[in-house]
Amino acid sequence: MANIKWLWSYLKKRLWVYGIAMILLTFFSILSLYVPKIMGRLVDDVVKDQKTELLTPLILALIAVTLFRTTIAYIQQYLQEKASQDVIHEIRTATYEKLNQQDFSFFDTNRTGDIMARMTGDMDAVRHTMAHVIPQFVKGIVTLAFSIWMMLEINVFFALCIFLLTPVTFMITTRFGKVILPTMQAVRQQFSRLNTAVQENVSGHRIVKAFAREAYEIQKFDRENEQYRDRNIETAKLWEKFLPLLDFMCNMIFFLILLVGGWLVLRDIITVGELVVFQGLAQRFTIPMRMIGWLTSDYQHFQASSGKIRDLLAVEPQIKNEGIRLDNLDIKGKIEFRDVSFSYQTAPVLYDVNFIIEPGQTAAFIGATGSGKSTVMNLILRFYEADEGLVLIDRVNVKNMDLKMLRNRISIAMQDVFLFTDTIEGNIAYGVPNADFDAVRRAADIAEAHSFIMELPEGYDTIVGERGVGLSGGQKQRIALARTLLKDPDILILDDTTSSLDIETEFKIQKALEKLNRKRTTLMITHRISSVMSADQIFVMDRGRIVEKGTHPQLIALKGLYYDVYINQMGDFNSIAPSGGEVS
Repeated sequence: MANIKWLWSYLKKRLWVYGIAMILLTFFSILSLYVPKIMGRLVDDVVKDQKTELLTPLILALIAVTLFRTTIAYIQQYLQEKASQDVIHEIRTATYEKLNQQDFSFFDTNRTGDIMARMTGDMDAVRHTMAHVIPQFVKGIVTLAFSIWMMLEINVFFALCIFLLTPVTFMITTRFGKVILPTMQAVRQQFSRLNTAVQENVSGHRIVKAFAREAYEIQKFDRENEQYRDRNIETAKLWEKFLPLLDFMCNMIFFLILLVGGWLVLRDIITVGELVVFQGLAQRFTIPMRMIGWLTSDYQHFQASSGKIRDLLAVEPQIKNEGIRLDNLDIKGKIEFRDVSFSYQTAPVLYDVNFIIEPGQTAAFIGATGSGKSTVMNLILRFYEADEGLVLIDRVNVKNMDLKMLRNRISIAMQDVFLFTDTIEGNIAYGVPNADFDAVRRAADIAEAHSFIMELPEGYDTIVGERGVGLSGGQKQRIALARTLLKDPDILILDDTTSSLDIETEFKIQKALEKLNRKRTTLMITHRISSVMSADQIFVMDRGRIVEKGTHPQLIALKGLYYDVYINQMGDFNSIAPSGGEVS
C-alpha cells in the first residue's frame, strides 16, 4: 500500500487527465457488454420470432456501438498514456536530481548496474502499472460488476451457478500473488547484476583487450546470464503451476453454461437468445479472471521496482548544507587542517593531520600511493566529511560554507580524468559554459593543449569519444587542466594532473602557471619530486600522516624520506619503500 500511496502522490497532479481516461474506460467496458444483448435480440426477435423489421435497426445499433467504443478507446488510450508518461517523467527527473545530490560515499557503495536498473527497467515497470495494470484492473472490476448485474437480471439461478466458481479462482490468485513476489524481486536483483557486468565490460573494454581477458569476461557474463535465466525459469515454473488452474476454472464456466443453460432452455425457463447473452457475458466475465494472474505478476513487479526507486529517493546525502550557510565569501585562500582524521567506511586513511597553507602559496603533497594525499583534497572540497577535526578556509569551517559556492571558488583537476562526449571546446568550457572562445583558447595555451588540438581534424570542434576515447592520456590530462584553469578559481588543486606528461611539457605548464597574473593558492598532489621543488611548502605523507614538511632545501637538509627519494635519481615515492617497509 505504501508504494501505491507514493505513486498516487504523483498521479493526483494529473488526476483530471487520468480520471477522464478511467471514466471513458468505464463507458467502453459497459458498451462492450451490450453487444451480447443485441446479439440475443437478433436470435430471439429476428431468427426465432421472424420480426425481420428489427434486423436493420439492430445491425445499425451494433455498428453504432462498435464505432462509439472504438472512438472512446482511442481517446482513453491517449489520455492514460499521456498521464502515465507525465508521471514517469516527473519520477525519473526527481530520481536523477536525487542522484546528482548524492556525495561520493553513495557511489562508492552502489553498483552502477543497480543504479542503471532503477533508471530504466524499474521506471518502465512503474509506467506499465499506470498505463496497463491499473486500467485493466478498472476494466475488470466494471466488467465483472455489470456482467453479474446483467446475468442476475436474466436468471438468478443461472447466474449463481456460474458465480460459485469465482471464490475458488480468487483463492488461487491470492496464493499466486504471495509466492511470486520473492521470485520477482530475485529477477530484479539479478537483472541489476547482469547490468553491472555489461557496464563494467563496456567501460573497461581497453583493459580487457590489453590483458587478453575476453574469454574470462564472457565466462563472467555467462554466469550472471545463467543466473538471470534461472530466476526467470523459476518464475515460469510458478506460472506453469497456477496458470493451468486459472484456465481450468475459466473453462468450467463455459461448461456450466452449456450444461445448466441447455437444461433451462429445454424447460423454457430462459430463451435461446438469453443463453446467447449469457454466453457473451461469460466470455467478457472470464477475461478479467484469466488476466488476474498476469495482473498479479505485473503488480508484484511494480512492488519490487517501486520499492527500489523509493529507496533511492529516500537516501539523503551525507554532505549537506546545514547550520550556518555562508555564500559570496571573499576567499583569500588560507587553508588549515586541525587534527583531522578520516576513514573510508571502516578503513582509516588520515590520522591527526595538521597544516596551514597561507593565501597565495603553492603547497605540494607528496607521498606513495595510498598515503592519503587525494583524501586531503576531497575533504577540502567536502566530497567527504572529516570524522574528527576541522577543515578551515580563511578560518571558516567548510561545513558552514554553501556547497555550491565552495566548489565554484575551488577548481580541481582530478587524477582520474573524465571527458564528456562533446566537443573539445565544450569539455574545456564545462565549468564555465558561457566562456567565450578566446578564454577557452587561453586556458588551453596554458595547459599546453592548444597545439595538439589544432592538429585534430576539426580543432576545438572535434567531438571527443566516450571518456576521451581517441586521445592519449597526456592529451586528456591537458584538456582537463584547461577546464580547471578556465574557472579562474581562488584555490587551484592539481591532483596528479601531469602524471601522463613528459618532463618537458610538465615544466612548461608549471612555468605558465607561475606567470599568471592571478595570485591564488595552489595545491599540488604528485609522486614526482621534480614537480614540487619550487613549491612554498612541501608536505610528505606516509600512511595517512604528514611525516615531513618544509621547502625543498629544508627537506633535503633533513635527510629523511624526502631526501631518500630525491637521491634515488630524483624518482617518485612509489619507487622506494619508506623506512625499509613496503609501500602501501
